[in-house]
Amino acid sequence: MPKARKGAVPKAAGAAQPGDLVRVSCGAEECEGVLLPASEKDTDFTTVKMSSGYNIGIKKERITAIEVLERSSASLVGNRKTVDDEMKAAKPFISLIGCGGTIVNKIDYRTGAVYPTTSPRELVASLPSLSRFNIKASTLFSIASEDMASFHWIEMAKKVAGEINDGAEGVVLTHGTDIMHYTSAALSFMIQGLPCPVVLTGSQRSSDRGSSDAEANIHSAMVAAKSDLSGVFICMHENMNDDACVLHFGTKVRKMHTSRRDAFHSVSSLPAARVLAEKVERVSERAMARNPAANFTLDTKMNNDVAMRYIYPGMKPQEISSLSKHDGVVLVGFGLGHLPVNLAKNPNSASILTEVKALVDSGVPVFLASQTIYGRVDMNVYTNQRVLLEAGVMGNLCDMTPETAYVKMMWVLGHEKKMPKVKELMEKSLVGEITERSDIADY
Repeated sequence: MPKARKGAVPKAAGAAQPGDLVRVSCGAEECEGVLLPASEKDTDFTTVKMSSGYNIGIKKERITAIEVLERSSASLVGNRKTVDDEMKAAKPFISLIGCGGTIVNKIDYRTGAVYPTTSPRELVASLPSLSRFNIKASTLFSIASEDMASFHWIEMAKKVAGEINDGAEGVVLTHGTDIMHYTSAALSFMIQGLPCPVVLTGSQRSSDRGSSDAEANIHSAMVAAKSDLSGVFICMHENMNDDACVLHFGTKVRKMHTSRRDAFHSVSSLPAARVLAEKVERVSERAMARNPAANFTLDTKMNNDVAMRYIYPGMKPQEISSLSKHDGVVLVGFGLGHLPVNLAKNPNSASILTEVKALVDSGVPVFLASQTIYGRVDMNVYTNQRVLLEAGVMGNLCDMTPETAYVKMMWVLGHEKKMPKVKELMEKSLVGEITERSDIADY
């Protein structure tokens, strides 16, 4: 856009309110779109959402006029019921907790780089579809999900419990998608007996992009947070369109694609529910109803010294021996639950059976999951697997994802040290992480 004409005085921005349809003039060039609230970082820019869905930032010193074409029925900031972190929302309210991720990323118009916003209030204020919800927004972390550890899961669990105790009718957490299924599993174990929905959501594409899934995901998460459900869920796109989102059980979900908007799939389980516009439709009979009288428990004891290793062809035995320094181990084997044990004594094949048995004998619990992701480990089928059962390897007949097994091992070892009790808890479904019977329809 050209620079402002010499001597021209830009029309006062206060005449147009966030949410209004405006025409922004910069000399001879114009653009039309919805005026968005001022960013907390890019204070020198006016941001407009174009009809294409993309946001553009216009340097304020270049603007010669801002004309209101159509007033919004409600300002994106002035009439919104979002409150500051220190304030209390009128009840009932949905608590929106910012924990980072692409969903709260925005463009820095000075550099063109993407950066995480400092508060979910910016995200809420920029999405008109959220104006009907009574939202209490706060920021817990501004962090990429790949940088998270159990410390962050514990802080999230404490924050969620605090918001529910404060009267929230539901909780939504924004989160990076890469390890969101680890976090949903951790929260499922740490906060049990929930009276309401706790929904994690994120986006594969940042909210400034026309192809962003952010608005559909967070709107659906808000609808889910008000629904007649209880438990921990992940809410993301059902397909590549924007017509529906799916609620996945927190322990039965996995990110299955690097970039697609429908990257998350339920694993060895039907989804809990589907969100269509303002309606939530139950899909699974396992989806529990809201129970305001429930006495939920917060239990954040976690043992961080758990290792997870994917088995691969030709794996050297010493790689298993090196795991003896850990308090627990999750091995991710092949198919029904195979490890290279070489019972046939093939001279060109290695065996890790001796090392696995040594781990168990030394008091390190070893749990076996499968790289196939879907399906159930069954160590009764082949002789090569039965020796693993005899060695004390856990996980027989379980259908946990590797990530859920890893998180569960951390939680279980935070509470128990004795091998028999650890085995009992690991092979027992505590929060729906192990299904009683497999359903072919869920694949």
